[in-house]
Amino acid sequence: MITFSKYHALGNDYLVIDPRKTDLPMTPEVVRAICDRHHGVGSDGVLYGPTYTEGEPGVRIFNPDGGEAEKSGNGVRIFARYLVDEGYERSGSFVLRTAGGPVKIEVLDSQASLIRVDMGRITFDSELIPVRGPKREVIDEPLRIGDETYRVTCASIGNPHCVIPVDAVSKDMVMRLGPLVENHEAFPNRINLQIMKAIDAANIEIEIWERGAGYTLASGSSSCAAACAAHRLGLTGPQVTVHMPGGTIQVSIATDGHVFMTGTVTPVMRGVLLRSMEEMLRKLSLASF
Repeated sequence: MITFSKYHALGNDYLVIDPRKTDLPMTPEVVRAICDRHHGVGSDGVLYGPTYTEGEPGVRIFNPDGGEAEKSGNGVRIFARYLVDEGYERSGSFVLRTAGGPVKIEVLDSQASLIRVDMGRITFDSELIPVRGPKREVIDEPLRIGDETYRVTCASIGNPHCVIPVDAVSKDMVMRLGPLVENHEAFPNRINLQIMKAIDAANIEIEIWERGAGYTLASGSSSCAAACAAHRLGLTGPQVTVHMPGGTIQVSIATDGHVFMTGTVTPVMRGVLLRSMEEMLRKLSLASF
């Protein structure tokens, strides 16, 4: 029997598949089928876990195209809520392991609906993002995208981001630039895109294109990357409210480079896949080996 839980964080929805309850390998084919909004359950990705290393819970994060992501701010908040809901974690503070590094979780209310995450240190180092070319910090650089040149700032907070400051953000703009930037030759591992407008010293507005997922209503790691880029460019202070179509996230940038993100998580449903879907997924998982 294949069971799942579904949550969203500001409209960014994930399915949680628990290996302790479901013995289904997370192959790219299986992930794509589950995430399909017409033929599957539908989601912006899959969170697979918990697995445990030295007593600390871990999660694998999959994009809807079947690729694996290093880190997701919304994903780790959702998974933290799942761990609390299912009784895996009973304290208000714990560490969650991701492919992009460990993150410290703080549960801020009794329902675990508001969660603060230490996302780790931000870096603008081209080799760590990565961005092709000589080793440097990628700050306010020109980048040719299609027929136009934009000023970009790139960063990694466990996963790669490209931030483009603009006078006005729009879905149309990020939909047009997103595929070009994600697959740009400058970014060997592909990259997430945020177009960003600084509203004032404490607020920014962004639209997001996620690597492997496409247009997204909200993203925790994107919020952190855009806020850090705005701060580094002198557009904001270290405390930033990030406004997205799905809602807002609070980002706090410490003097040592650590980035803290606070946002909500909402449970949607728990479900069991019907036999026909389960049989199809198991055939897909076997066919990939």
